[in-house]
Amino acid sequence: MEPRKYWAFISYSHRDAKWAAWLHRSLESYRPPRALIGTSTAAGAVPKRLAPVFRDREELASATDLGASINHALRESACQIVICSPSAARSRWVNEEILAFKRLGREQRIFCLIVEGEPHASDKPEQAELECFPPALRFGLGADGQLSSTPSEPIAADARAGKDGKGHAKLKLIAGVLGVGFDTLRRREQQRRNRRLFALSCAATFGMVVTSSLATYALIQRRTAEEQRARAEAEAETARQTTNFLVDLFRISDPSEARGNAVTAREMLDKGAARIDRELARQPQIRATLMDTLGTVYMGLGLYSRARPMLDGAIVSRRTNAVQDPLALSVSLQHMGDLLTLQAQYEPAQAAYRDAMSLQGKLPEDTQVRAQRAKTLHGLGTLLEQTGRYAEADQALRQALKLQQSLHGNPHGEIAVTLKDLARVMDKGGDLNGAIPVMRNAVAMQRALSGAQPDPGLAEAINDLALLLEESGSYDESEKLYREAIEMKRRVFGDKHPEVAGGLNNLAMAFQDQGDLVRAESTYRAALAMQQELLGEVHPDVANTLNNLAFVQSARGDLRGALATEQQALGVYRQLFPGDNPEVARIMNRIGFWLTQVGDYPQAERDLQTALAMRRRLFGADNPDVASSLNHVAILQLAQRDYDGALESARGAVAILSPALSATHWKTAVGESLEGAALAGLGRYPEAEPLLEHAVAILGKDGGAPPEYHRLAQQYLEKLRSDRLQARANASADTVALRTHLAGTSAP
Repeated sequence: MEPRKYWAFISYSHRDAKWAAWLHRSLESYRPPRALIGTSTAAGAVPKRLAPVFRDREELASATDLGASINHALRESACQIVICSPSAARSRWVNEEILAFKRLGREQRIFCLIVEGEPHASDKPEQAELECFPPALRFGLGADGQLSSTPSEPIAADARAGKDGKGHAKLKLIAGVLGVGFDTLRRREQQRRNRRLFALSCAATFGMVVTSSLATYALIQRRTAEEQRARAEAEAETARQTTNFLVDLFRISDPSEARGNAVTAREMLDKGAARIDRELARQPQIRATLMDTLGTVYMGLGLYSRARPMLDGAIVSRRTNAVQDPLALSVSLQHMGDLLTLQAQYEPAQAAYRDAMSLQGKLPEDTQVRAQRAKTLHGLGTLLEQTGRYAEADQALRQALKLQQSLHGNPHGEIAVTLKDLARVMDKGGDLNGAIPVMRNAVAMQRALSGAQPDPGLAEAINDLALLLEESGSYDESEKLYREAIEMKRRVFGDKHPEVAGGLNNLAMAFQDQGDLVRAESTYRAALAMQQELLGEVHPDVANTLNNLAFVQSARGDLRGALATEQQALGVYRQLFPGDNPEVARIMNRIGFWLTQVGDYPQAERDLQTALAMRRRLFGADNPDVASSLNHVAILQLAQRDYDGALESARGAVAILSPALSATHWKTAVGESLEGAALAGLGRYPEAEPLLEHAVAILGKDGGAPPEYHRLAQQYLEKLRSDRLQARANASADTVALRTHLAGTSAP
């Protein structure tokens, strides 16, 4: 067969983009068995890798002539894979790509992946909507290059549940692309899996043997020959039991054991967790290590309720073990602190971190101890940030960063993560301008480390940089980065994970920025449902999504609904943070603003003054958050016609915001508009009008400014002009009346 540029061309409907992304990754990352590489088949020589594979929406992002580019890619592809679903069956785009490939004379090199619907369902009118094959697949090509009425039988792998499943469907497609038998490939895959399992078992055994040897050497110096032999035998037994445990755990993936069922990593974890207590009760060290490992893996998968008993068990086992290992115990305590922080259980999380640091402080200084102290300090810093203690968080993260840089040097993954979290703390502490370059450094380091591969740490850093840039007013760059982070999270985490819920939140913000409030609200609600399922009702992520949802409701004109949703968010935050907290103050400030809009001035004043006082206690007098509260207080004072008070509040806000952000930032413009409105209320129109005109221009031009502030500023400006005209009219009438009066009194 003539060599082609691409091994396959993937055709799919945009609704099946997730399947296309999965298939693209699966094909390009697949490595054929070594014994098959170079062998000649009908499809050509078997390569070392099935790359590149063409996926048009990814490959042609910069193409200027889409039709010509696709036709060229089809000609340069050794085969075509069609992702089949009802959406694909209705897609004119997919149908045309199949026709174009058939017209190249390669009909036998078209393979199908069924992901939804039913093949040939259109043969039965009552099931026609379930048809998953496009017409170009169902019928052959006539001599004139057009579809004929002759039925065709596409070559298909079926990824649906109860059919081939994803794993076997992928292998069937690869077998077709390579031109080898499916059974041959499946057997080779099983042999390769067995070799990996054997290598894993050997590695575990070797590791334990090395440990045994080192322990034996130490005993020679201190104990009798009999004690040495007893210890060596015990270590050998430990190695044997560990190896057996790992082998049995992975054996569930053997087809003869799984009995044809697809086995997930979650099922393997659950099986291992169930066996630990039963089989390792007399091996406390191994038991603790395996429980700690399984607990951290569950935590990484977002399965916090499964992680907790594993980590609890590891800590108890390490505390009660006759052979104490303080460093290992500090590792488990740090992991527990990480988990409790994710679950928003901040007091016990802080206790776990402090416990771990106390243990580390009693150990001789070495590389391992310093590395673990850095991890614990980083976890503690993250917790302190989430509880609003920004100065303490900044200190802990800088200590962690200093240790990491001395241990690892740049670039390094742990350093990149700490830089990212430090930038976030700097921003929340009021230093946005200093935070942005630190965050850019974190993103650049993550990109250098991950290369072209998707990475969860990189996705989070990109997302956090987008947040800072949005806050600074760089909206175009911010939106581009949001979209990159969302796509990467989907590729990394799958369909249900706290990070995916966070990605949905970001996607909803993008819809909101575009003015698509209906899609924004539905996407926020999808994120909220996932977070409540995974994290529970009382969690900061849940409260944050409720807050975002309230803003959309307000923008859609449902101010009462927005207030009810925001009160829910406040209830969550108050359960989490009973005392002063930045998030509590932020939500109360927003509720006070909306209460002003609906005319409930007494309650609005209570909430706004409480939020202002809390922010002053938390941040001091010159923080932008304090200025935000002053702006909302000024809005209430204007509504109550307290113009002197409004002028003082607005000028206080501008004095803070102008140097902290800029004189042209939209938040500064809000304060400027309120200052102008207060001056207008006092009748000082010449001073007020330029302030209001300047503010309206900024708020109307800045895409990041909430529309409600622009509307308010416009209303203030219109009222100023109306009041000034009325004042002139009144003055004119008074003049006429005075002249008339004077004329009457001077008459004879």
